[in-house]
Amino acid sequence: MRIIYCGDIVARPGREVVLENLSYLRSEYKADAIILNVENAAHGFGVTPGICRDFLNKGADLLITGNHFLNQREIISYLDECKLIIRPANIPSNNPGRGYTVFELPSGQKILIIQVLGRLFMEAVDCPIQTIDAILQNYTLGKNIDAILVDIHAEATSEKLSLGYYLDGKVSCVAGTHTHVPTADARVLPQGTAYITDVGMCGCYDSVLGFDKQAPINRLRRMYTAERLLPATGKGSLFAILVETNNHTGLADAITQIKI
Repeated sequence: MRIIYCGDIVARPGREVVLENLSYLRSEYKADAIILNVENAAHGFGVTPGICRDFLNKGADLLITGNHFLNQREIISYLDECKLIIRPANIPSNNPGRGYTVFELPSGQKILIIQVLGRLFMEAVDCPIQTIDAILQNYTLGKNIDAILVDIHAEATSEKLSLGYYLDGKVSCVAGTHTHVPTADARVLPQGTAYITDVGMCGCYDSVLGFDKQAPINRLRRMYTAERLLPATGKGSLFAILVETNNHTGLADAITQIKI
């Protein structure tokens, strides 16, 4: 199976570069599934139902959010209505939406997609490992599920690496998101799980994490934090990963970074 996962989509430049290239990604990489992180797609914070529909109508198979999943009020009911979008799993269960889902391909193969938030320098959440363990009690890679992708949306690289090694051999891929900077450590871990600390963002890289540079510079220079962050308006770049899984074991044969 060939799975593409695009990193955090940030504002209009990110939306445009992804929408323009979805069909290209499908054909060029012979992707069986394309998954998007839409965490920052609406003006840099959260996502709206309309943006979600745009991505799904253009060929995305599943959408993942993150810590900003409730920033746009109109998304609340959509999280319950749409089965093709997930939010973090290790938050209180009375939140709208679901923290994991199983997506079935036309071939009949099934992908389990899970998202958890990290705990370091993030909001207070439940333990990501205990949350994932509880979900995996019902799924065994290579038996009743063909591939498992885990997104860890976190600040700390140590936390992402720790989760990657903990899940090595149990899931197909552990992919980090949230920091918007692509890392150079994409690899298959010793027990067969593909790993990358951060996929990177889809957005304008002539920016500070997808936002206009001046406000972050002012925050650094003067410790003035009241200035509003505005999305950058330059041309977008797309960063993603391609994970190739073994059809018998569900483990990863390869992971490749994609940059457009």
